[in-house]
Amino acid sequence: MTDNNREGTPKPEVSGRRPNFPTRRELRQQREALAAEQARRQSPGGQQVPRKKPTEVPATRAARSDASPMRSASTSTPSPRQTRKTDHPRRDARLETQVTGKQPTQPGRRTLHNDPLTTGTRSRRLEAERKRVRRRRRNAKIRTAVILMSVIALIAFCVYLAWGAISRSTTSAPEEIDYPGPGSGSVEFVVNPGDSGAVIGSNLVAADVVKTQEAFLSAWNDNQAAASILPGTYAMKKQMRAVDALSALLDESNRTSNAATVPPGFTKQQIAERLSAIGEFTTEDVEAALNDADQLGLPPEAEGNAEGWLAPGTYEIHSDDQPADVLRRMVEATIKTLTDLDVPPEQWHEVLTKASILEMEVNIDKYYPMVARVIENRLTETDASTVGLLNMDSTVNYGLGRTGGIPTYADTETDTPYNTYMHKGLPPTPISSPSQKAIEATLKPADGDWLYFVTVNLDSGETKFARTPEEHEENRQELQQWCDANEGKC
Repeated sequence: MTDNNREGTPKPEVSGRRPNFPTRRELRQQREALAAEQARRQSPGGQQVPRKKPTEVPATRAARSDASPMRSASTSTPSPRQTRKTDHPRRDARLETQVTGKQPTQPGRRTLHNDPLTTGTRSRRLEAERKRVRRRRRNAKIRTAVILMSVIALIAFCVYLAWGAISRSTTSAPEEIDYPGPGSGSVEFVVNPGDSGAVIGSNLVAADVVKTQEAFLSAWNDNQAAASILPGTYAMKKQMRAVDALSALLDESNRTSNAATVPPGFTKQQIAERLSAIGEFTTEDVEAALNDADQLGLPPEAEGNAEGWLAPGTYEIHSDDQPADVLRRMVEATIKTLTDLDVPPEQWHEVLTKASILEMEVNIDKYYPMVARVIENRLTETDASTVGLLNMDSTVNYGLGRTGGIPTYADTETDTPYNTYMHKGLPPTPISSPSQKAIEATLKPADGDWLYFVTVNLDSGETKFARTPEEHEENRQELQQWCDANEGKC
């Protein structure tokens, strides 16, 4: 066994081994030795104080363990080079390292690694910061991945929809619901104003142009231009594919228009003249149809008179149509309007008569409800200044076979069933074909106590309302001034 406790410089530690630190007893002995050395150096007169021999201290615990399992009684005494303080800080530091075995603390330098409290706090703080940084990076990657996946999913969905639309537009309906085409023969097909895709499809099936309504509606839904089909007569083939039939209806060159338009306020005589001018009908044929209530489908409330029951609108005339066919569609449209507005059948005749007068008296929509109120007030307030008389110029003109203009005093004195200046209440029949707006205003007149109204400007349609005869006379004078300034218009 090698003796490392002999006097002299201790054997240096093997590089890489953990240093062995002195015990508290050894540190106390070393401090006593250092204190004695300092006292000797600082004695007065420069006399040296006899140095007390310090207790020998083993250099390291490793030396004691290497020398013997039993602690040796002999100790090594540090040399003056080891224990003497100098004025040089680096030398003092080395001396303190040799004596204590610890690294000295340098001024202005923090020794965090040698302080267990500081080392633990800072380590935890640094570790927490590293975790936050890693968490932020991980969250950023997750967000980026989610955004990329959402964009890819959206693009894929759009591609799916586009591909489906292209596939549907290029794929015809199955043979069990559609004809293989291309069709044969010829047939005239009419699209009426307001016909929907379902109505057109049903009519095409009835004409044997397409096999099923389902096949046509499938082609209709796949073609955005289908809603632009115009009313008219089209030359078609029988047993066509649905997509081919739709293409034929969208072909403007395949369309011929043979439509008759009936404006609101037309009388049945004017409608007969219009049909004779557009269709291949004679005036005699149209008048004969007007007098056939059964062919027209007139309800019992009409009492055989078609006046007021021929709804305004545009009607396609088929090549094989008869006058009664076209007039029947007009009557059906009027009945449908009354039914949709929940008018009881026993009131149909009265409502149409009031609405027909309203249609002839008003040419601006905002005045419909107001004039409707005047009609109601005159009919119900029999003790008012109008004494139950309508006093309507339009009824006087109708009784005289005219459709417009201002009747003269002599006209108002002419006795006809339609002269409401002479006969109280409503005339016996409607006097024109009322629009749906006129019918609605008749059912819901405006609030007011008016008994009189007069249009003071026949060009603009400006109308003024009054309750008393005096106010009404002032408005009539304004109309007369306008007539004087516009000769030939009244």
